[in-house]
Amino acid sequence: MATYVFLHGSFHAAWNWHRVVPLLEASGHRGIALDLPGHGRDRTPPSRVFLDTCVQHVLACIDQQSEPVVLVAHSRNGIVISQAAEQRPERVKGLIYLAAYLVPDGKSMMDFALQDEHSLVAQNLEAGLDRSRLLTMTRIFRHRWLQRLAARLLPQGLQVHRLARHAYREALYHDCGDEITELANVLLEAEPNWAGFTPLKLSQARYGRVPKVYMECLQDRAVTLPLQRAMLRETPCDHVYSLDSGHSPFFSQPAELCRVLADSLHHFEVAPVRNAA
Repeated sequence: MATYVFLHGSFHAAWNWHRVVPLLEASGHRGIALDLPGHGRDRTPPSRVFLDTCVQHVLACIDQQSEPVVLVAHSRNGIVISQAAEQRPERVKGLIYLAAYLVPDGKSMMDFALQDEHSLVAQNLEAGLDRSRLLTMTRIFRHRWLQRLAARLLPQGLQVHRLARHAYREALYHDCGDEITELANVLLEAEPNWAGFTPLKLSQARYGRVPKVYMECLQDRAVTLPLQRAMLRETPCDHVYSLDSGHSPFFSQPAELCRVLADSLHHFEVAPVRNAA
């Protein structure tokens, strides 16, 4: 038996694993789905949601477990499990990136997101920021003291971004049932900005020793396949699975996703020191 700790992606919360956790537990494993700060039932304001805020939330969970856990992240929050593994490598059995941002030391999520020219998420943000302005913001807000200064000065509404509702289905759920889009219409929420601008701090001695699996989504329209594979070239993983799905296989094919999650354990049995990203 293994304990899996699930992290949702942008705009979502723990509810996006509601089909996966029961299936996983029926096969004898344990699943814990977290609401990250500022999402779901966690009402932390955006001005207090930084990368380290999210990481500490995850560390508090895994420190409560009786054995090392498997961290599973979807989309944006690949950055969170990477940084959490750096801080607690002895408490992490393995990392699973589900169409997630696989970012090396010294780079931020936004450094990669800006490369994804065909992402329907990037094209449909309500903030309407063009690429030039986002590049400038990425350079400025990589400095944590500037993030915290801006968080004190800016209105809360300028510290988040939202996906336009008309894009929900095509960007995130094109291969899911209509009920998922209807659920999203009620539950999707704004995403705090600051974590995405923060460069990761990863080392070979700590993050580099934790086994890693990547699950690419072949039909992804949010974190597109070319970007997923570009990240994998820069940060190779121990194994790569390919799911013939859009961005949300936890909705479109939860049984297959659970099968692959369980199969991933084979790659976590031995944890030799690996090259860090």
